[in-house]
Amino acid sequence: MLQDIINDYITSLAAKEYGSNENTIVAYRNDLNQLCAYLRQQEVDNWSLVTQEHLAGYLLEMREEQAYRPTTIARKFAACKSFFRYLRDAVGIAINPLDRLQAPRIQRYPPQVLNTEQIARLFLQVETETVVGQRDLAMLHMLLATGMRASELVSLDLEDFDAERGTIGCLGHNGRSRRKRLLPLQLRAVATTQGYLENVRPRLLRHAEERALFLNHHGDRLTRQGFWLIIKGYARQAGIVSITPHMLRHACAVLMLKDGMELRSVQELLGHAHISSTQVYSQFVDAETLKH
Repeated sequence: MLQDIINDYITSLAAKEYGSNENTIVAYRNDLNQLCAYLRQQEVDNWSLVTQEHLAGYLLEMREEQAYRPTTIARKFAACKSFFRYLRDAVGIAINPLDRLQAPRIQRYPPQVLNTEQIARLFLQVETETVVGQRDLAMLHMLLATGMRASELVSLDLEDFDAERGTIGCLGHNGRSRRKRLLPLQLRAVATTQGYLENVRPRLLRHAEERALFLNHHGDRLTRQGFWLIIKGYARQAGIVSITPHMLRHACAVLMLKDGMELRSVQELLGHAHISSTQVYSQFVDAETLKH
């Protein structure tokens, strides 16, 4: 009974436009399956029997037994809130046991950003005389020029790249909607992408119908996980201890602001739903200004 309704909810999410992000769907399913497992331990087999005490106990277990960070608990709490709204509308459960519970307060930390010296070291690790090296160089320049997410990078198709106009069409998520952003490219990003398309992609291609811009060594679309392993490898060689693909996105945002781009323009290019997500980068620009 518990699992069946979770499955119905996940199906309804996937059918909605804002639910088309596969990563979000997977996260919601995992979070709710974890709640379901906890409720079974409490011998609860029907969502109408879930009480505020059950959910308070679940939050306590995540904090005390699982030692989850507040950000993780808050995310799982948000998934539960959305699910109980669905129960109210679709199943007719009148009382939401989460109404009087509060998610843990999240302390906001500034994003980790690669500095210019680290970026230079990262690029130096790429062996540009090799096939995969030329591909990786094009991807790094694409990321640094646009600030797109790693998931957006690997989702690019051939027709998204316009060398003549120097643009790339990036289909991303903005809040609950999907829309394509047309992003300008620096000359170096255009040149390295053109070089990859002319000299490298044909050598990687295995299936003529494949439309992905960036391919792996099997000739298939490069995955986000595959890209992460590539970045992690270069970072290790460069002596960068801590790195995520998102740190290049952060670095791009800071560089845009340092070059004088307005905050709203940076928000638009990055595809942030809210200006507050972009404002966090201003502190790096302010800190740099104070040094001079």
